[in-house]
Amino acid sequence: MYGKIMLIHGPNLNMLGIRQPEIYGTTTLSEIESLMEKKADEAGVLLECFQSNSEGALIDAIQSTYRRADGIILNAGAYTHYSYAIRDAIASVMVPTVEVHLSDIHSREDFRRISVIEPVCVRQICGMGVDGYIAALEELMRNHVR
Repeated sequence: MYGKIMLIHGPNLNMLGIRQPEIYGTTTLSEIESLMEKKADEAGVLLECFQSNSEGALIDAIQSTYRRADGIILNAGAYTHYSYAIRDAIASVMVPTVEVHLSDIHSREDFRRISVIEPVCVRQICGMGVDGYIAALEELMRNHVR
C-alpha cells in the first residue's frame, strides 16, 4: 500500500442521483465511492469513505485522519460556505485536503461562490462532475501521498 486517503462527503450528498440531477448529475454516492475505491486500489492507496449530514460527525471524521491518513478528499456540501468549525478541523489535522464540488460553485448563487474552507485546502476542484474526485485523488497522489 502506498498510503491512505479519506473520502468525506457532507450533507445531502447521500441524495446524489435523485437531488437536482440537472446540477449534480445522476451518479449516486455509492457509484462515486465504488469508482474511487477502484481508482485508489489501482494506485495502491487505501481509501476510506464517509458521509454524514451532521457537521459534528464530519469534524470527527476529519479529526480521525490525524496521524493515520495521508490525504483527505472533501465535498463538504453546503458547509463549504459557512462552517468555520470544519475549516478549523482541516487546519488542525495538517493532512493535505482537496476540496471537491460536482458543480461549478463559482457560477451558481452568490452564497455558493464563497468557500471558507478553500484557504486551508491544497486545492479546490469544482465543476468537473465525478471526474473532479478522480482529479483530487491524482492531486494527492502526485503531490502529497507518501
